[in-house]
Amino acid sequence: MPATVAWAAQRFGERPAFVDPDGSRLTYTQLHERSDEVAAGMAAKGIGPGAVVALTLPSDSAWVVAYAAAAKVGAAVAGVNPRLTAVEQVACLDRVEPDLVLAEAGDVQALARTGGRPDPIAPDRDRPVAIVFTSGTTGIPKGAWFTDRQLHAVTTYDVGGAVGTDRLIPQYGATQFAHVGFTTKLPWYLRMGTTTHLLARWRAGDVLDLIERERLATLGGVAPQVALMLRDPDFDRRDLSSVNLIVMGGAASPPALVHEARRRFGAAYSIRWSSTESGGVGTGTAPDAPDDEALHTVGRARPGIGVQVRGTDDLPLPHGEVGAVWLRSDASMSGYWRNPEASADALVDGWLRTGDLGTVDATGLLTLAGRQGEMFIRGGYNVFPSEVAGVLASHPDVADVALIPRSDDVLGEIGVAVVVPADPAAPPTLAELRHHAEASLAHHKLPEALLLVDEIPLTAMQKVDRRRLARLVDPPQI
Repeated sequence: MPATVAWAAQRFGERPAFVDPDGSRLTYTQLHERSDEVAAGMAAKGIGPGAVVALTLPSDSAWVVAYAAAAKVGAAVAGVNPRLTAVEQVACLDRVEPDLVLAEAGDVQALARTGGRPDPIAPDRDRPVAIVFTSGTTGIPKGAWFTDRQLHAVTTYDVGGAVGTDRLIPQYGATQFAHVGFTTKLPWYLRMGTTTHLLARWRAGDVLDLIERERLATLGGVAPQVALMLRDPDFDRRDLSSVNLIVMGGAASPPALVHEARRRFGAAYSIRWSSTESGGVGTGTAPDAPDDEALHTVGRARPGIGVQVRGTDDLPLPHGEVGAVWLRSDASMSGYWRNPEASADALVDGWLRTGDLGTVDATGLLTLAGRQGEMFIRGGYNVFPSEVAGVLASHPDVADVALIPRSDDVLGEIGVAVVVPADPAAPPTLAELRHHAEASLAHHKLPEALLLVDEIPLTAMQKVDRRRLARLVDPPQI
């Protein structure tokens, strides 16, 4: 990381690296110089190799300066999403026991020593550089930690040997910086010479304004963000012709969403599947993929990455059978910070247990079936919520959907379709949804109850908040 920051400053100089919400710019030269000054302040406080600097501040240029500064003194950064509740933030901090916590931009500035530079540290590609907390959709987040070696692997998987050119590459900050999508990929952005425009808070209208103003060619983020952009009332009156590629990460995108986004943006759509533990890289659909791949899978493993689907005995399953998805990648985490038991369970002989369920076909295409622990059993038959939701999402009257289990005295559990209707005045009925899905799903997988909502609740990491939905469809007995 320190070498990349210095190289980028020399290569791109006064090109803006980040543009804050107020319009102020941080150039590549300034990023290098200011992180030097902050690093000198950190060193004066005794922060060095082995230390942890926690960042709870907003996702702006000060966050990046602090990240680079910590790397320059050999410390690891642990980003804590500021959108988490105070209790959730404390739980993350307790996990890593930081030596220094920076909560706002002023804290970073206060460390700076004008004209200061840290003493150089010995290169060590296996030194901890970043700790990224898991999404916590099913429990308390764990801290996946990464070294320079893994951050370099992320860059290699994403761009190979490519570096930036004289052409300006504008993009926008789609996720919080504490997310793996930024923390492990910052070296990639610096090598490419991108200019990242930051938003005080992600809003569909603001992003669309930015696309028009800056003529963005590529959109990144997660699928719910695309859905919100498509629902913007001014969408069809905007000039979005600059967009030629939509890249949505994290998980599968609903088929109906992919189809609509390709048509209305007039752009290619690539789904990228990964996880925090994988360093944010895994599989992807080709931008020009046929519908069978583009709408219903998360693509193939990217070059240099291995994917297998394994059974309960940890042995590979035949093509087409649902099992646990394992990933082998040089970008995968070193482990969970100060949690050797969980690390040993997740990392086995160079492979990562991703926690996802899926199938892989003879051509290497991966189709997800949900998360381990999300599967429920209806009358003795397994049901994978993501599979059912993917089919229901293709109904024309459905804007968004999730399938959540509810306890049942006879069948044990049944599936409840939680639906955001495309037109609140004319929502789909349960019978219509079942009829729509019965050609694609076995009878036991069909939803047996329907709950209409204004929106699907998401976690701070923009993933479906299944715990909140579970309380809605199956309230605890008092």
